[in-house]
Amino acid sequence: MADSNEMTINLVVLGRTQTGKSAAGNSLLGSSDFESHRSPSSVTTCCSLGHSCRISGIIRRNGCELALRIRVLDTPSYPHSALSKEQVRDTVSSALAHHFGEEGLHLALLVLRADLPLCPDESDHAIQFLQELLGPTWKDFTAVLLTHADKAEEAGFSEEAYLHSASSTLLSLLSSVQHKYIFLHNQKSIIKEERAIVLRKLLNFIRQNNYRVLLLKHSKE
Repeated sequence: MADSNEMTINLVVLGRTQTGKSAAGNSLLGSSDFESHRSPSSVTTCCSLGHSCRISGIIRRNGCELALRIRVLDTPSYPHSALSKEQVRDTVSSALAHHFGEEGLHLALLVLRADLPLCPDESDHAIQFLQELLGPTWKDFTAVLLTHADKAEEAGFSEEAYLHSASSTLLSLLSSVQHKYIFLHNQKSIIKEERAIVLRKLLNFIRQNNYRVLLLKHSKE
């Protein structure tokens, strides 16, 4: 909390190359802080923190409206085309401790593409990476962001139909994180109304977790 009339939520986006991770971060911030484009190699090579402006009309507490600020940490992908798993993990771990070490992390957003199937090996690697980064309570502080939802819609899948047809691997992952998931269109910039819906869903996840934060410290290794 910055003051009694303002709330700041701290988020980190994690995921594979070309899942739309940085674009998702930009959508949440309502900006273009993070470099995002198609590339034959991983675009993001270091962590970067983005800040939103004050956002009104999203959250109320005790009958009073609060201004909302979003802080998003963009991260290198894993697997990465130029960095080892250990390099990515250590880079992200250090950045989490540096930026959110005092205030804590509200949610880690695991970014997956809704238009591509999730394979067991990919899911296992993602879960292991989350466990190593966030520790044993990772499930309480992780939500899944399903990007490119517009492409799934173009193929004739509503959100309900998509989940009905989804692989057991994806359904198991969603169950592990207590069904905290959000579908996100991968347009250059989402409309204000869609952004408000996404932010309200994120705030609901945080509320369900009793506004707890995950405190992260620098690794001693």
